[in-house]
Amino acid sequence: MKALNLGILAHVDAGKTSLTERLLYAAGVIDAIGSVDDGSTQTDSLALERQRGITIKSAVVSFALADVTVNLIDTPGHPDFIAEVERVLGVLDGAVLVVSAVEGVQAQTRILIRTLQRLRIPTLIFVNKIDRAGARHESLLRDLAAKLSPAVVAMGATADRGTPDAAFTPYAVGDPAFSLSLVELLAEHDDRWLATYVENENALCGDALWAGLAEQTRRALVHPVYFGSAITGAGTEPLIAGIRELLPAPEGDREAPVAGSVFKVERGPAGEKIAYVRMFSGELQTRDRVRFGDGQEAKVTAISVFDAGTTATRHRVTAGEIGKLWGLTEVRIGDELTTGPVTDCESRRESAFFAPPTLETVVVPARASDRGNLQSALSQLAEQDPLINLRQDDVRQETSVSLYGEVQKEVVQTTLATEYGLDVSFRETTTIHIERIDGIGAAAEFNKVDPNPFLATIGLRVEPAPAGAGVSFELEVELGSMPYAFIKAVEETVRETLRQGLYGWEIPDARVVMTHSGYSARQSHAHAVFDKSMSSTAGDFRLLTPLVLTTALRRAGTTVHEPMHRFQLELPTDAVRGVLAALAKLRAVPRVPALDQDVSVLEGEIPAAAVHQLEQQLPALTRGEGVLESAFERYQPVTGAIPRRERTDHDPLHRREYLLHVLRRV
Repeated sequence: MKALNLGILAHVDAGKTSLTERLLYAAGVIDAIGSVDDGSTQTDSLALERQRGITIKSAVVSFALADVTVNLIDTPGHPDFIAEVERVLGVLDGAVLVVSAVEGVQAQTRILIRTLQRLRIPTLIFVNKIDRAGARHESLLRDLAAKLSPAVVAMGATADRGTPDAAFTPYAVGDPAFSLSLVELLAEHDDRWLATYVENENALCGDALWAGLAEQTRRALVHPVYFGSAITGAGTEPLIAGIRELLPAPEGDREAPVAGSVFKVERGPAGEKIAYVRMFSGELQTRDRVRFGDGQEAKVTAISVFDAGTTATRHRVTAGEIGKLWGLTEVRIGDELTTGPVTDCESRRESAFFAPPTLETVVVPARASDRGNLQSALSQLAEQDPLINLRQDDVRQETSVSLYGEVQKEVVQTTLATEYGLDVSFRETTTIHIERIDGIGAAAEFNKVDPNPFLATIGLRVEPAPAGAGVSFELEVELGSMPYAFIKAVEETVRETLRQGLYGWEIPDARVVMTHSGYSARQSHAHAVFDKSMSSTAGDFRLLTPLVLTTALRRAGTTVHEPMHRFQLELPTDAVRGVLAALAKLRAVPRVPALDQDVSVLEGEIPAAAVHQLEQQLPALTRGEGVLESAFERYQPVTGAIPRRERTDHDPLHRREYLLHVLRRV
């Protein structure tokens, strides 16, 4: 059977988890439909998911549609968990975007559709909740065309909207009005459709139009729109038919080399690591050795695949399927799996679909004795979410985590309490800044020349790098000038040290060149006992590198940059004046507003630190009618007082004192 990996995406509360339940019920996987409110749904398994009625972790469940096995992936809708959505996008063959018939297009809906279109993922739109009071049809279609994509087409008509008897009747392919709308839609991307229709409208029979719709849907050019209710079941049968007939179920090449992508990592009951992998080609069997990451290799000890609403243990997972793998203890989310050289496995995912988190908070255990356990628990959570970036301060015995929002903070707190038995609190959330290098700076320390206390010679030059270029490390010394292990120690320590620049913030983009090198060769006493005091070790280079790099950075200079979000505000026209005044106080830079008689649009940039304040003020400023959409745009230099990050033992400003303290202790 062919496999279709299908994502269900939506703004929070649009009803995607309820739709997942309805699809599983229609496919015969479950006997009764679970309730989000009661916490009895198939895919929301976390205690907090059931308690809050929201999806936090993506979940996979499988069912059959004729000759197609659908691996259905339910994803979070709350913007605090956008990173969880990100990890799923790279493994999808198609998607269903859920929109509420009452609330309509919301901020998260727009972000999702833009990403789906950019990645060219075939997408159907399901307008849910037509049984609720205030459900819309024609006006909502206009909103979909204006706010999401003009290439949308209604696949049927609704009746008795806003009542429990609300129904959806799909159009017949031979319906003249529907056929004309299809011709016009298809002609937007292929002029031959319109030419054929003008010459002989009877030449375009229903089958030809349906085939054209399927072809352009699979190319992510058009988006068929279905209406219905996940609660009552209205419209779900036509949607299922659309999933089966309009979305692609590619047959992967089982004979090709193994290529798969890890999109989720979790821990089993015994603490073992379990990797969720989408297989793009080849066949992976138990006891096969796979390569991933930076050349790591491990043996697959067990495999299970998703089947009929549950998982089944098997000896293999093949192209097109999603499997759970055991034995890959060092695997991380985003790793590409292959049985050949890692470089042969081309990445099928963009490095990031959404911006990294721009907030940070310190996690504080209720009991000081839990610090070690807290660090271990947070490390495991970071395995499951690479965008939970941990920053450890060994001097203060504190751990900071990066976050998207306050709800995510609650999830971390609850997870630590329920799964690890750790009671924690958080300090005030702060905004994450970065530093960029201003100019070129160089420094060097020489072996056995005061004040260098280490048996090593290191010279480094730092230069600015373009935004997004990352940190590069280059050599202006001969590769054989000293053992490679020493050069590698310098490179690794350079990257570690740049995580905190002169003001304590990370320097994400830099060019670092090693200009000088030298070491003391291994020396022994007469009895062939190695003498560390006479011979260089990798530790000498790891301890000296931050000193040299800090001096070079001071000579180059750095500037602190703050994250800026682009925003779009839809609001009543009579509220524009008050909102503009509030935006000015929040240091936002709005563009010229697009004013209309009733509803106007404001766009511009706002500091990330002010977004939460704007969200809190907006309901009062717009009588609850304002809709805010914001997303990370860029970093810009800070004006006014320069924010400093709390320093840790890795802070270059205090590194020399810390290292000398270490030396005295040793």
